[in-house]
Parts: sequence; structure tokens; C-alpha cells
Amino acid sequence: MTSTHQVNTDTAQGPFYVDAEAAETFGRRLLVAHDLPEEDAAIVARCLVKADLRGVDTHGLQTLPHYLDRVRRGLINPRPNLEVERVTPMVGSLDGQDAFGFVVATKAMAEAIDMAREFGVGIVSARRSTHFGAACNYALQALDAGYIGIVFTNASKAMPPWGGRVGLLGTSPIAVAAPAGKETPFDLDMSPAVAARGKIRRAARRGESIPLGYALDAKGRQTTDPNIALDGGTVQPIGGPKGAALAMLMDVMGGVISGAAFGGDVRNHFEEYDKPQNVGHFIMAMKPDLFVSRDEYLGRMDTLAQRVHANPTAEGFDEVIMPGERERRLEKKYRRIGVPFHAKEIAALQEAAAKANLPPLAILNAPLK
Repeated sequence: MTSTHQVNTDTAQGPFYVDAEAAETFGRRLLVAHDLPEEDAAIVARCLVKADLRGVDTHGLQTLPHYLDRVRRGLINPRPNLEVERVTPMVGSLDGQDAFGFVVATKAMAEAIDMAREFGVGIVSARRSTHFGAACNYALQALDAGYIGIVFTNASKAMPPWGGRVGLLGTSPIAVAAPAGKETPFDLDMSPAVAARGKIRRAARRGESIPLGYALDAKGRQTTDPNIALDGGTVQPIGGPKGAALAMLMDVMGGVISGAAFGGDVRNHFEEYDKPQNVGHFIMAMKPDLFVSRDEYLGRMDTLAQRVHANPTAEGFDEVIMPGERERRLEKKYRRIGVPFHAKEIAALQEAAAKANLPPLAILNAPLK
């Protein structure tokens, strides 16, 4: 049984649970109300809820009101006409036309898969795109089709080059997925930052502190205050110079080679409203059986997963898991009991629905069993 009552953010205690299919339907209706075609609206809603299901709620449905605001401001094009221009038989270039990054990246990966189906490898470089949410969506798109998927993107400045204190590089994610046979596939989605800025914004929105090591203030000092971190501060790279170098690589592969913005010129999705973002993506699909037979490949991947799982645990651990395995478990759980949301996130979504004269998001009375 569900309830559609408004949540009082001053008194309500969360989390509040929403059925995943109901969340997708809600998101799709809101997007269609903002002039997206049904097919594109379904892509965006699916990607947002997929992030929630995997526990990446910083990139989930709660961000939708912000995307819609950018549509209303003319900074996201709801009706692009996307066509991949073939540079070579196995390489394409895509002008994203300032469309939803979810739609641009999905189109790019679909084209990359088509090329890989014929030639073994397909690569699409996209420019003039926008924030595309969780990078895993597009790597998993390839995996679900039986291919290895590799996804790079650049992002707005949030991290200094190593040794600096002024943001220049993005928290630009890297996503790679490789299918397996009967075992858990390889499923990586990571940022070169210790913590994505979305986690810092979430802490600020909820009135929470952030751990030391997440961010620096405007003077380059450690801070646990998310508002100070967001006000001229920067996030910190994983592994010091290694993480900063990875962020720079994403700028090369996402921005420099595509014709998109780079080197600090990508506009901030949450803070800059003067012009569209001009994000760049690098999307690649590859047949996993180019060098060995498919059966041999799948067997070798299964052996790798089995050896990972069989590795003796270090102190403080009760198991060793594959990249993406935690997220897969969460998705299975949240599809069963519902997706959790904070009270303020629910309130923002209900407000967006009311503005669009749409029914509110249905809230489960309790998590499903």
C-alpha cells in the first residue's frame, strides 16, 4: 500500500521509501511535462533511478528538480536531433546540442555498440553535452549487450592540479564494465576525487558535516564544513598526484579531443547559469572475445572473480568482493523494499510535481519486505 501525503521536512523522520517503478514513472512524467519526448524522458528517468538503486543517491532522482530548472532556463535542450557523424568505420563524433547528458551518452554508446558489433571496437566522442549523472549507466549499457564498456567524461572545475589550491580539474568519473560467465562481472564506476561534490552538496542540504580528507577550504586547508568546501573550496584527489593525473586524463579524453570545453571551462551544473556546460564524453564498446574465443573469455573472467572471492580477508573484512558487487546487492534490495529518500529530497520532488500540475510521488508506508 502507498501513500501520497506531503512530507513535512521540519518534523518528518526518514528515510522514506519509493517503489523503483513508481519513481521512474514520476520522473518520466515530470520530464515530459518539460517538453522531453517520451523516449528521452524514459532514458533520463531510468538513469536517475538506476543510480538510486545502486546507492549512488548523489546522482539520483533527487537531482531532477535541478535539471528541470536548467531546462526552464534554456541551458538544457529538451529536443535535440542527435546524429553520430562517422569519422572512420569504427569512430564517431557526436554534437550533443546541449541536450541531457543521459540522452547524449546513451545515444553515443548505442552507436559504439553498433560499430563494435561489426568491427570489434566502436568509439564515439561527444561534445556540447551536459551532466550525465552516474557514468555506470553507459558502461552497463554495453555490458548488458555483451560488450566491454569504457566511459570517460570531464566535468566542471572542482579539484586543483597536484600542488595547487584553485580548482581546475573536474571530479570526472571513469566507468568500465566487462561481462563474465556465471560469476559477478567487473563493474567499476569511480571518481578521481576522494568524494564527489554531490556528496558534499548532499551533506550541506541535510545539515551534516563531511569527513576530514574530503575537501579543502578556499585557502587550501582541511574542512569538515560542506558549505565552506562549496564556497570557493576544492575536493581532494584519491592517491594525491595519481588522482589529479586521472582527472587530467579525463579532461584530455573527454574535453580536449572532442572539441568540448576543458581546463576549467566546463560550466558548473549547480552554480553557473550564464551558458550551457559543454561537457565532453569518450564512449567505447569492445567485443570481449577479440583475442580469445568467447567461451574462453567468459571462463577466464569467471576464474578471476572466483579468485577474488577466495582471497583471504584482511583484518576488519568479512569478504572480498568484485567492483560493483556492493551496488548490485543494493539494487536487488532496493528493488524489493523500495528506494530510500531523505525528507528534504521528497519535499523538493513533490514541489516540482505541484509546479507541473502532476500527481505527487507515491511514498510507501513502510519498506516492503
